[in-house]
Amino acid sequence: MADYGSLIPVNVVTGFLGSGKTTLLQRLLRAPDLKETAVLVNEFGEVGLDHHLLEEVAESTLLLDNGCLCCAIRGDLKESLRTLLSRRERGEVPYFKRVVIETSGLADPVPIAYTVLAEPVIQHHYRLGAVITTSDAAQGPEQLDRHGEALKQAAAADHLVITKTDIAAPEKLAALRARLAQVNPSAECHSAQTDDLDPMALLDHDPFQADGKEAERQRWTALATADPQPEHEHSAGVTSFVMTFDAPMDWTAFGVWLTMLLNHHGEKVLRVKGLVHVDGLTAPVLINGVQHVIHPPIHLGRWPDDDRRSRLIFIVQGLEEARIRRSLETFNLL
Repeated sequence: MADYGSLIPVNVVTGFLGSGKTTLLQRLLRAPDLKETAVLVNEFGEVGLDHHLLEEVAESTLLLDNGCLCCAIRGDLKESLRTLLSRRERGEVPYFKRVVIETSGLADPVPIAYTVLAEPVIQHHYRLGAVITTSDAAQGPEQLDRHGEALKQAAAADHLVITKTDIAAPEKLAALRARLAQVNPSAECHSAQTDDLDPMALLDHDPFQADGKEAERQRWTALATADPQPEHEHSAGVTSFVMTFDAPMDWTAFGVWLTMLLNHHGEKVLRVKGLVHVDGLTAPVLINGVQHVIHPPIHLGRWPDDDRRSRLIFIVQGLEEARIRRSLETFNLL
């Protein structure tokens, strides 16, 4: 298998219906440094890229006016990724070094992550990049209340981008920001209208490189110094809570516990992310799980602050915190 850092990153742009995914993607792809990008869109989704098309390269493949490829997903995702790579190697499409998948508005991004991380052939060539979720400032709170898909999209995000802030009432925007912070406190939150979005930071950020690790460390520093969020009950039985562990953890026992948790209850674990103080290591390990999917662990260069306790953030649906605590006690991790 190729070195992890040399694999092609697959980024996911998701968000509920009408939340501005395509508009955001068009904006990001205007960056000159992102020309070597292949875009995969669900043929049933909101493509909205027609007026940017220059020429047809082949069936289901289009060349955008910024030099990026745009392909419709006509079969399953793994076949589309395999075909795209084969065509690049044969010189049938321009060279690309990253992939962006734009989901439909009702998509759960987790199966995409699972395909990239777990499908044997795919994982030899691709790796999972960032999940970017758009949320409509005018409709977002109601969508999170009413639609499980919107909650899953927000919970899976590494970056949350709030759109339509220019037309939303201030109280609506404030409510959405607070809600997103409760749903996914570890994600970076941006405003599409007022923030100077860095396309490279969103689509080319690599937590496995030194600068990416430092960004993750800074993010956890911000989390540690922020006002603590109380346990919060969201719609559809979704709950978020934080657990801390005083003693360093046995890495083998923790790995077995996390694998079993996601294997048996993955559909209920929308997100688990945290810093783990591993027995014998001087710096923390960042772990990240989404439903049944576990990202490769990231060894950070140093702790974000003086607190050396392990900290895990859980976003769960229909799974009690007490049950998770009992399972941790069974593995002597509490």
